[in-house]
Amino acid sequence: MSSDHQTTTASSDPKSKLFNEFPIIVNPDGTVTRVSQFPSTAASPDPSSSSPVLTKDLALNPLHNTFVRLFLPRHALYNSAKLPIVVYFHGGGFILFSAASTIFHNFCGEMAVHVGVVIASVDYRLAPEHRLPAAYDDAMEALHWIKDSRDEWLTNFADLSNCFIAGDSAGGNIAYHAGLRAAAVADDLLPLKIKGLVLDEPGFTGSERTESELRLANDAHLPTIVIDLIWELSLPKGADRDHEYCNPTAEGESSPSWDKIRSLGCRVMVVGCDGDPMIVRHVALVEWLKKMGVEVVAHFDAGGHHALKLKDPNRAKEYYVILKKFVESRTIKL
Repeated sequence: MSSDHQTTTASSDPKSKLFNEFPIIVNPDGTVTRVSQFPSTAASPDPSSSSPVLTKDLALNPLHNTFVRLFLPRHALYNSAKLPIVVYFHGGGFILFSAASTIFHNFCGEMAVHVGVVIASVDYRLAPEHRLPAAYDDAMEALHWIKDSRDEWLTNFADLSNCFIAGDSAGGNIAYHAGLRAAAVADDLLPLKIKGLVLDEPGFTGSERTESELRLANDAHLPTIVIDLIWELSLPKGADRDHEYCNPTAEGESSPSWDKIRSLGCRVMVVGCDGDPMIVRHVALVEWLKKMGVEVVAHFDAGGHHALKLKDPNRAKEYYVILKKFVESRTIKL
C-alpha cells in the first residue's frame, strides 16, 4: 500500500484526529466554529499585470453573501474566438473553504490557462448553517445568473453554448446535482448549454461501508470519522446516508433528468484514485450511469489520495490534460 494512504496507529485518538483533519468545533446550537483561517487570495482584474490569468468577483446573491469569481486567461484578450466556460464548485465537505481560498484560487487559475477556458467559480453557502440543498440552490442561481449576465468578460470571451459544470469532492457532488437540475430546465437556461459534467472525486457515500471505505477507514487524508461528520452536518436533518443527496445510486434506475441529459448529448467525466476511500462508489457510479445509457468517461489512477491534485502540481497538470481533452471533445468547432 502506498505511503499516501497508510493507516494510523490504533492508539490514535479519534477526536484529536477529527480535529486535525477537519478543524471545526460543533457548537450546541448546531453551527460550527471554523478554527483554521485558511489563506485566501484577492481577485486581480488588472489587465496590465503580468499574471497569465485575470480574476474578478461579482455578487451572486447579496442576501446570501454569495459571489462568483471569474478566471479569464490573458491570451483571451488577444483572441477573437470565445472560450468554453466551466462553472466550478470547490471542495471542503460542504463546510469549509470558499471560492477565494488560495488553494482553489490557484487551482482554478492554472486550470483556466492550461485548459483554455473561462471559469466561473461559485462561492456557495456552507453547511451546517445552510444544509443541503442550499448549495444546489446556489448552483442553479449561478447558472441562471451567468446566462443573464451582461458582464463583459462573459459576453466578450465566454462561449455560453459550451458550458461544463465541474467540481471536486463536495464540489463534485454539487456539480452532479446541479447537472440534473440544469437538464430539467435546459430550455430556461438558454443560451447556456450544458455540454458536460466533470465529477472530480465526487463526495458520495451510503448506509453500508464499501470495500475501500473499510480499507481506508483510518486514511491520513479522509478518514471515516471525517466523512461521517460531513454528512451529519450537511444532510437535511433526519435524512439517512442513502438519501439521494449522498447516495445517488440508491434512487433506482428511473430518472427523467438522466433521460434529458441523454437527449441533450451531455457527457459525464468521473475522476478518482485508488487511495480515495470513495473510489468504490466512483466506480459504481460510472457503471450505474452507463446502464442508464449516459455517455461516461472514467479516469481512475492507482495509489494517490483524495484531493492530491490540489497539493501536487504534477497531478494537477495530468488532470488539466484529461480535462482539456474532455472539453475539446464536446466543443463545437465553427
